[in-house]
Amino acid sequence: MKRNNRGYRKNKFRDDKKLINILLIFIIVILVICVFVMFFGHHPQKQEQSVESFSQNPNNDGNIVSSENQEQADITFTMTAIGDIMCHNTQYMDAYDAQTDTYSFSYVFDEIKPYIENSDIAIGNLETSFAGKDRGYSNYPTFNSPDQLAYSLKQLGLDVITTAGNHCLDMGFSGLSRTIDVLDNYEIAHLGTYKTAEERDTVFFQDVKGVKIAFLDYTYGTNGIAVPSDKPFCVNLIDENLILKDIENAKAQNADIIVSCMHWGTEYRTTANMEQEYLADFLFKNGVDIILGNHPHVLEQMEKRTVTLEDGTEKECFVIYALGNFICDQNAENTRNSIILNLDITKHSNGKISINKADYIPIYMYKNSALGLRNMKLLDIEKTIQDYETGVSTNIDESTYNFLKVQLDKIASIVGLEF
Repeated sequence: MKRNNRGYRKNKFRDDKKLINILLIFIIVILVICVFVMFFGHHPQKQEQSVESFSQNPNNDGNIVSSENQEQADITFTMTAIGDIMCHNTQYMDAYDAQTDTYSFSYVFDEIKPYIENSDIAIGNLETSFAGKDRGYSNYPTFNSPDQLAYSLKQLGLDVITTAGNHCLDMGFSGLSRTIDVLDNYEIAHLGTYKTAEERDTVFFQDVKGVKIAFLDYTYGTNGIAVPSDKPFCVNLIDENLILKDIENAKAQNADIIVSCMHWGTEYRTTANMEQEYLADFLFKNGVDIILGNHPHVLEQMEKRTVTLEDGTEKECFVIYALGNFICDQNAENTRNSIILNLDITKHSNGKISINKADYIPIYMYKNSALGLRNMKLLDIEKTIQDYETGVSTNIDESTYNFLKVQLDKIASIVGLEF
């Protein structure tokens, strides 16, 4: 029988065409899958979240860091500290406005305000109480000042005020409690004195650019005024066991930095005494990174140290034993010159802390009695000297100019060189 070649070729052609169609479909499916992966394989929702986190987490250089990488980035910030905030009767009398029967202290800070308000965190020490007008405003030895001073401190830009000092019980526990209420009213964070035991046992933290800073505050005493026996929690006294307890509590809550504010030392002495040096060693050894000292009413030296811990690791630490008086109307030597301290601090990605720089603005509590009222103000010493030399300002005379140059040299010799 003869083979039907025509039918055979027709069937083969049909089979080949079917195979080609299958191959084409297969190729199209592969292409579709590739296109799908190309356009949708990056998960648009995650990408959108990442963009959002980029916009919310700029680092301190102005660059953008994703939330996933933020923990690995170094964080640098500034901490500013000032000394004792005192208020003698001459100060609140100078701030009094008889026409309105009110007080305003803001003029005192006009020249130095930018240095405080532009810092990432600024801290000062209160050496008076706000016990209320009905208790009568008073001077040394028991201080009670107008509430408007607290308002002016808030306007100045202070973020934190330490209250554990030898004058905190000048007006008793009621005065201590009202002082806390006044600071709360003006939304100024505070620590060192307390109305309840629960408040005392709560570690005081401040978050600065994502860095968790624990602050501690202690005083050597309360000028012989007994701490109420039923309220031993109301003020932190310097006690090593209490300090250790607080440090361990701060560590347990993952503090990145621990700052201890110490009301200590010998009045009018411009160098640290042996007790201050011992306590500084004790604090650093047990986990404190920065010590800010007050009380002597004069400046004392600052130091940067590399401390070796018990486990053999090293860390950078900083202490200034006394910041002097910020505002006052004392006349003893060195009681009116002071500094605004600035620390440049970095928390590194490995958790280590670096004190990169410590510099300061020398200041002087100036009193120009010839002006009558509003005659007290804080001077930026270097700026005032420069303005006089260039003729920009005639607010001071030649004798004051020469006097301020002497104060500038004194400050440098006491505190030490900036680094």
